[in-house]
Amino acid sequence: MTCHRVDELVELLEAAWQKDADLNLIQFLRKLADEAGFSGPLTELTDDMLIYHLKMRDSASDAVIPGLKKDYEEDFKTALLRARGILKN
Repeated sequence: MTCHRVDELVELLEAAWQKDADLNLIQFLRKLADEAGFSGPLTELTDDMLIYHLKMRDSASDAVIPGLKKDYEEDFKTALLRARGILKN
């Protein structure tokens, strides 16, 4: 994991963990994993899953995932034409 990802994860964890300050780190990670629908061992919990879950945690259920929003198109036809290079930005 690169340094900027560590910084991003720590920043997101710090803000979210303050709301559940009574939990220790492992308990808080297990809570996040459960919220994200991850039921495996914590050793298999990826940084990507934690980062995206923490970013999306308080978002609406139909909100666009960060990182995908830049490529988001309202309709399939426009997305297809743009992907084939027929439509330019």
